[in-house]
Amino acid sequence: MTKTTGKTTPTINLDIYSQLLIKYQPRIIQTEEENEHFLEIVEELMSRENLTIEEDEILDLLVKLIEDFEEKHYPLNGSTPRSVMLHLMEAQNITASNLVEVFGSSETVDKVINGESEISIEQAVALGKMLHVDYSLFLN
Repeated sequence: MTKTTGKTTPTINLDIYSQLLIKYQPRIIQTEEENEHFLEIVEELMSRENLTIEEDEILDLLVKLIEDFEEKHYPLNGSTPRSVMLHLMEAQNITASNLVEVFGSSETVDKVINGESEISIEQAVALGKMLHVDYSLFLN
């Protein structure tokens, strides 16, 4: 258990994690080809249901590597929370119907997508978790 939350922290099986590291070989992304390669792996992992703890850790690592590459090569200067959300939805093949669990209803999803409604802090946190990015990207 952790002192701050009182919850048990899941334990990673280092043998399984090591096998995944060998299989996917995550590294600092230098080229667009490498970025595309890791995006394909992320999409494949995200399409699975019930990832293992080890797979989830690899997914988080790959998403971070992709984010770092894309921030460096495709800065989102002047982007809005809505445009960031739309970009990440497209990159991760997330549809509007997938966002109902974040926003509560398809009507609210439509309003956010169309720029008629702002993203609340609670929604930003849930959206960040779903899209594997920092929630602050979705706040003004």
